[in-house]
Amino acid sequence: MTLNFTKMHGCGNDYIFVFCFDIEIDNPERLADELSDRYTGVGSDGLVLILRSDVADAKMRMFNADGSEAGMCGNAIRCVAKYLYDNNIIKKPRMRIETASGVRELKLFITGGYVTSATVNMGRAILEPSKIPVSLTGDSVISRPATFDRIEYKITCVSMGNPHAVLFCPDVYEIYLGKVGPAIENDPLFPERTNVEFVKVEGGNQIRMRVWERGTGETLACGTGACAAAVASVLNGHCGKGEDIKVMLTGGDLTVKYTDEAVYLTGDCVKVFDGFVEI
Repeated sequence: MTLNFTKMHGCGNDYIFVFCFDIEIDNPERLADELSDRYTGVGSDGLVLILRSDVADAKMRMFNADGSEAGMCGNAIRCVAKYLYDNNIIKKPRMRIETASGVRELKLFITGGYVTSATVNMGRAILEPSKIPVSLTGDSVISRPATFDRIEYKITCVSMGNPHAVLFCPDVYEIYLGKVGPAIENDPLFPERTNVEFVKVEGGNQIRMRVWERGTGETLACGTGACAAAVASVLNGHCGKGEDIKVMLTGGDLTVKYTDEAVYLTGDCVKVFDGFVEI
């Protein structure tokens, strides 16, 4: 079978997108694992299927590079909207995309007939430990001491449709992410594993972030991670609630606004190339 795909990225967070309105993909978990390999496959942070939806304009299923399915991806969903608009499938400047974490609304920014960026209503930030999930008591986990690999950190835990542990540090580039990331991701404290964000507060509603993504490893950017980092920055008194927060990542910058009603994520969406593969 010949499978057509489009490679796209948001802030350097790259995925393989397959349009599935009229086809069905068997075993997408294995396909994600095979195609995401940067040496023997196409190379990506994961696989995204664009499906029909009964409750929205389209549905997104996202699989990490190891084949595990994620509930939400803030960078990938902007690319889904771009694909639908640019290919004249859903020609609307505002879209609703169904995800495993619920329907998300997007506002598209269009230049020369093509979508260049978008703002996503990411829904409410979830702070209750049992819903994140993280095996700690209380109404929330804000700057709570926790020990990983015999080192104590202070963590703030947030769910944006997937779990995140945010740690503040003086310099994100001094962290040995390849060791610390998996130690925290797979710690028993997180029943469903977790994404891990290391954040430096730059001041003036600006933060710098590196991310270790659950099921993928270090990536250039993470949309839900940027949202979690911004929420944690507000909860810890570093940034202003209801204000634009600039999140500087390895792959570029994202803008996040945290309010009581929702978290809003704004960033680019870029097509890299079209291709096909025999499966």
